[in-house]
Amino acid sequence: MKNNSIAEKIISFCRELDFMGPLPPGIKIMNPFRNNPEVIPAITQFYTRYYNDNNLRHMILGINPGRFGAGVTGIPFTDTVRLKEKCGIEIPGLKSYETSSVFVYEMIERYGGPEKFYGDFYITSVSPLGFTAAGKNGKELNYNYYDSKELTESILDFAVESLWKQIEFGIKTDICYCLGTGKNFKFLSDFNSKHHFFEQIVPLEHPRFIMQYKSRSKQFYIENYLEKFRMIHQVKS
Repeated sequence: MKNNSIAEKIISFCRELDFMGPLPPGIKIMNPFRNNPEVIPAITQFYTRYYNDNNLRHMILGINPGRFGAGVTGIPFTDTVRLKEKCGIEIPGLKSYETSSVFVYEMIERYGGPEKFYGDFYITSVSPLGFTAAGKNGKELNYNYYDSKELTESILDFAVESLWKQIEFGIKTDICYCLGTGKNFKFLSDFNSKHHFFEQIVPLEHPRFIMQYKSRSKQFYIENYLEKFRMIHQVKS
């Protein structure tokens, strides 16, 4: 790995990532980098493969990691199936399937493949660590940072600090893409107005919403992503 490459900076950030603030009752944090010793070798392979340079990239911001994607693999919108099939990387003893990951990697293929896509973009989330809450039957469910005012307030300083650290990896600040056209976009727009991270926030429909409610229109949304990416990058037609 090249010294001071973006890969090195991301891996160091992930290794140190932790949240020590208070959480509302019943809310738990997911930190795959500390919970599973196999995750660090996997993300090291991933980021060394796609980010072992100092080229500037644009940021794509999701909500927070989910239980079957980054909450398991440590890589945003990447379940273990896509990690193995599309990136050739395995996490021993783990298998997860996330519908958002299916959409994202179909879009990545249309963009030109992982090397081209990750050469232009860095995906992360408003909160780089995810949250869970117990459902009615006791099963753990994903919980978003904006699902309660208490959690939103608890993670504010963490979100600000984490975002500035990641921008310093080598992120272009003219445009940021936001995954989610509703609550995530509203929060991020207000957040950005206060802290001035980016000149412009461009919203994209969230992959989970597309796959859950608009799956028949999946190709339309993929094209919508590519059309907005064409604003600043050459995209494979």
